[in-house]
Amino acid sequence: PPPPLAEGTFKTSRFKAPRVNVLAVASEVFPLVKTGGLADVTGALPGALAAEGIATATLMPGYPSVLVALPDAAVIAEFSDLFGGSARLLRGTAAGLDIIALDAPHFFARPGTPYLDRHGVDWPDNAERFAALGWAAAAIAAGETAMTTPDIVHLHDWQAGLAAAYLHARGAVRPRVVFTIHNLAFQGNFAAEKLGALRVPSYFFTVAGLEFYGAVSFMKAGLVYADRITTVSPGYADEIRTPEGGMGLDGVLRARGGDVVGILNGIDTDVWNPETDALIAAPFGAARLGRRGVNKAALQRRFGLAVDEDAPLIGIVSRLTWQKGVDVVLEALPDLLAAGGQLALLGSGEAQFADAFTAAAAGNPGRVGCMLGYDEHVAHLMQAGADAVLVPSRFEPCGLTQLCALRYGAVPVVSHVGGLADSVIDANEAALARGVATGVQFTPVTRAGLGRAIQRTAHLWRDRPAWKRMQRNGMAMDVSWRAPAAKYAALFRACVGESR
Repeated sequence: PPPPLAEGTFKTSRFKAPRVNVLAVASEVFPLVKTGGLADVTGALPGALAAEGIATATLMPGYPSVLVALPDAAVIAEFSDLFGGSARLLRGTAAGLDIIALDAPHFFARPGTPYLDRHGVDWPDNAERFAALGWAAAAIAAGETAMTTPDIVHLHDWQAGLAAAYLHARGAVRPRVVFTIHNLAFQGNFAAEKLGALRVPSYFFTVAGLEFYGAVSFMKAGLVYADRITTVSPGYADEIRTPEGGMGLDGVLRARGGDVVGILNGIDTDVWNPETDALIAAPFGAARLGRRGVNKAALQRRFGLAVDEDAPLIGIVSRLTWQKGVDVVLEALPDLLAAGGQLALLGSGEAQFADAFTAAAAGNPGRVGCMLGYDEHVAHLMQAGADAVLVPSRFEPCGLTQLCALRYGAVPVVSHVGGLADSVIDANEAALARGVATGVQFTPVTRAGLGRAIQRTAHLWRDRPAWKRMQRNGMAMDVSWRAPAAKYAALFRACVGESR
C-alpha cells in the first residue's frame, strides 16, 4: 500500500488547480465500473469540462477494479471509523481521470455489482455504504484532506445525495453543491431506524428535510440541501415537476423553482465514432453509408438472423424493465414481423422479460435474436449495423442509446418522453418536407402506439432517399459533450460567483 501523505505535503503539480475546481461524487465511472448510463456521463464529462477551464476530481467507491487501476495512488486522508470500519482516500490517475477512491474494504471489497450481490439482491448495508461515500465527500469539501478544497461539489444521483445533508449539517462556509438527477425513480429510501447509524441529525428527519413517507431518502437529501439541481434533459426537468412524473417528489422540485435546470447529456464522440471504431466490422462515415451493410450482415450473423439486406433490422440495447417499455415490444412483435422486420435485442433485467424474449427468439428463428447481458462490442455493432434503434421507454431522463444511434446512422424510433423527445426530430410531414427529420417519435407507449411507429418506420425504410437523408441528418447532429459542458461550466461559475 502507498505510504500515508502528511497534511500539507500533497503535491498538486499533477493536478493543477484551475479557476474552478470541482469534486464530482458518483457510484460508478466508465471505464472503471459501469452498470448503466450514469457511468458514461461521469466518465466523459470531466474531459469535456477541462476544455471549459474546469478541473474535476471524481470521488467514487474503491471497488476492487478501481483499486487495481490506481497502483500509484497517494493517501490523502484516513478514517479510523467510517460506519464500522477503517478507510482511506486514495488519489491517482486512471483512464485519464483524476480519481479519488474510497478504500473501505468492509463496504466495497466484495463480489457482485456496485448495488447488488451475486444473486441480484440489494446489499443489506447499501445505506451505510453510500452514506460513507457522502461522508468522505463532506470531509474533502470541508478541507479535511491533503488536497485543495473544491469550489463546487457535484453530486450524481441518490448514492451521493447524503453528502449534501452532511455539508448542510456542518453549518460552516462550504463549497456550493450541485445535485444531478439521472433517474428520479431510484431514490435510495431506507428505514427511519437507520437515521442515527447514518450520523444524520434527528432534526433533519422532517417533511422539509430528508424524510420521505416515513423513510430516509438519499435522493430527497440531495434535492433539499443542494444549492442547484440539474437533470439530464430539459424535457425531463419539466416532467419531474408534475404529479405524473415526479415520483412523489414533484412538490419538492416545484418548490425549488429556478434552482432546477435540465441539461441534455452528450456522449463521448471519441469512443462512439463510426469512422474510427475498432469494435465494429467496417468503419464508415456519412459519405460511406454503404459500408453499414457490412456491419448489418455481421450483426445479423451475431444474433442468428437471416442475412437479408432488404429486411429492416431493428435493434434494442436496454435494461429489461417496465420503465423501458420492453413489455410493449413483446406485444407489438407480431406487427414488426408482419412489416418484414427483424429484431436484435441486447439487454438484461427482470427474469420475466428475459424469458419472454428468449422464447420469442426460439419461436421466430432467423427473425428474432436475443442476447442477455451487456457486451460493449455488441453494443457498438448494434449501432453500426441496425437500420433503426428502438427506445420505447415509458419515461426516460435522457437516454444515451438514441444519441449513439444518431452518431452511427441508425434511425432512432423513440417514445415522446424526456430526453428522447429533446434529441430526436420526428419524421412528420413538415420535418420531412424541410429535410430535417432524424427519427420517429410515438405516443402513447402501447401496442397500438408502437405498432403505428413500426408502420411509419417500415414505410420510411422503403423510401431509401428519405431514409438516407434521415441518417445523414442524424450523423450531422452534435451529440458530443461540447455544448452540455459549456452549460455546466456556466452553472458552476455562477455558483462560485454567488459564494464570493
